[in-house]
Amino acid sequence: MNFCSHCGQPVRFAVPEGDDRPRYLCDACGSIHYQNPRIIAGTLPVRGSQILLCRRAIAPRKGYWTLPAGFMENAETTQQAAARETQEEACADVSLQGLYTLINLPHINQVYMIFLADLAGGFAAGAESLEVALFEEHEVPWDELAFPTIERTLRHFYTDRHADRGFPLHLSDITPEDRERYFGSA
Repeated sequence: MNFCSHCGQPVRFAVPEGDDRPRYLCDACGSIHYQNPRIIAGTLPVRGSQILLCRRAIAPRKGYWTLPAGFMENAETTQQAAARETQEEACADVSLQGLYTLINLPHINQVYMIFLADLAGGFAAGAESLEVALFEEHEVPWDELAFPTIERTLRHFYTDRHADRGFPLHLSDITPEDRERYFGSA
């Protein structure tokens, strides 16, 4: 950030008085520009024994499979964001069953919130998907999943399903080391 979004004057990066971390400060108008993590909301759509995945039509990870999810917008709840993203990416209506995974990625300032959902009706590829498909567990393209958050969510789902213990909320973190194991060091 170079200029204040309130008054247009140059900003500096420093720790404000009484704070504990650097922020962008505008000496001209006194604004402190806080930067907060981005929330990615989505669903794990289920129909019977199958799950719905989308093949990404956009970067990053174009051509790889993912759950329908994306950035939450202002003025919507996490549930609304998850349902909207599912509609946009998979042209699918879902009935949300509850928050299933909450995964922190502090190194890239993101929080994933994936809701377990019943798939109600049809589906088709939206503008951000090359294709969408239902998969049985043995058909999931594990080596072609777009993100570690998606793999982790699916592994929790199948472990919970096999244990027949319901689907509790799973909280976890993904670190840079986890990403390197997933994507390699390149």
